[in-house]
Amino acid sequence: MTVNVREHEFIAVSHKNGIATVTLNRPDVRNAINDQMRSELIEAFEKVGADRSVRAVVLTGAGKGFCSGGDVSGMRARLEVPAGEVAFNGWTRQRSTHKGVAVIHGLSKPVIAAVNGAAFGLGLDMALACDFIVAAEGAKMSMSFIKRGLVSDGGGMYFLPRRVGLARAKELILTGRVVEPEEALRIGMIDRISPVDTLIDDAQLWAEQVSAGSPAAIALTKAILDKTFESSDEAIFALGREAQAICYTTAEHRASVEAFLNKTSA
Repeated sequence: MTVNVREHEFIAVSHKNGIATVTLNRPDVRNAINDQMRSELIEAFEKVGADRSVRAVVLTGAGKGFCSGGDVSGMRARLEVPAGEVAFNGWTRQRSTHKGVAVIHGLSKPVIAAVNGAAFGLGLDMALACDFIVAAEGAKMSMSFIKRGLVSDGGGMYFLPRRVGLARAKELILTGRVVEPEEALRIGMIDRISPVDTLIDDAQLWAEQVSAGSPAAIALTKAILDKTFESSDEAIFALGREAQAICYTTAEHRASVEAFLNKTSA
């Protein structure tokens, strides 16, 4: 049974078996991100992050699209402000955008993007910020910023090369071409493909599987793995030592060891 725990105007959140499903909810504009939606998304992720009953999160979109990117009407409004304010207004907006992406990527719990339809521009960046991506059959993905005369501003230039390699990431970003699920799976942009009718159920089941372990061990593992490409082996070893020392003290570790010993001594 799915129970709604909070619903904003543009973000819906539900719980099922310890999995929070966060839904972008502007289906009339294919879930394009505006300022209010971004603020609600940040609040939703902060709340599920703090909720100990939540073990993992699925991020998806309402209707036929995952997220079409930034709201074009907002882009038009930016162009209408006085020329002397454009840069600073843009910098301020970017800080908010990056906070929204960071709260997804930095969540201490596994996050799975269930891409139910088009994921363009910022929408694809948000999916890439998740730990795992499952796309529905027929979904379309594009780093479409170049078609608006923009650079990828939602973390795609950081996340995409880590998934597909530098040269392929350059090609996808510089062309903005549409990628379909079969190619996306082959090149590592996504991790799984699912029928659209079972996409959310499949994502929620996967979320249960990857969050079944100790919450402390999962959180610490995520935090260390996310630093792997920027850190030396010595730095990762040191972080691992510190994390393991914490894990030694957890109730989950103690219970696991006691269960194993009791079983083997029987």
